[in-house]
Amino acid sequence: MTDVILPPAKQFLRDHAVRGGMDLLFFAHRSHLQRADEELERMGLGRAHHRVLYCLSRRPGMTVGELLAVLAITKQSIGRVLKQLLAQNLIERRAGVQDRRQRHLFLTADGSALEHRLFADLRENMARAYTSAGEEAVAGYWVVMQHLMTQDVQDQFLAFQSASR
Repeated sequence: MTDVILPPAKQFLRDHAVRGGMDLLFFAHRSHLQRADEELERMGLGRAHHRVLYCLSRRPGMTVGELLAVLAITKQSIGRVLKQLLAQNLIERRAGVQDRRQRHLFLTADGSALEHRLFADLRENMARAYTSAGEEAVAGYWVVMQHLMTQDVQDQFLAFQSASR
């Protein structure tokens, strides 16, 4: 890896440093998801499908409404994505136990296997970056990322965190 670029000392609030941070988010996100994007593309799927698989791996049984809230998209946008995932037997719908009108979404065995393959590569990439940066930098990253969230998004993040413990 090339040298790590840091903003000039005490200038982190200047426009060039803020824009540099936004550039970091953009390019890191693109690079981090590149392999997953390639594997999904071979299956005729894309990043929207990956987002659904990821959410259902973190919170199995989400309703379509809950999924829409987390992904911040419209019902129309998710319709095609869910249809493809159902057709490829990567997710399934189950009627709610208390309210049979509600439909809960779950990964199938194939969907879980795919999500695990995608996550394994992402985990390796994050672990490599975390190791290179060190514990203090990772803690700083978590703090900055949480401060980028609105309160409702932070609440969703906390729900994901509590579901995984």
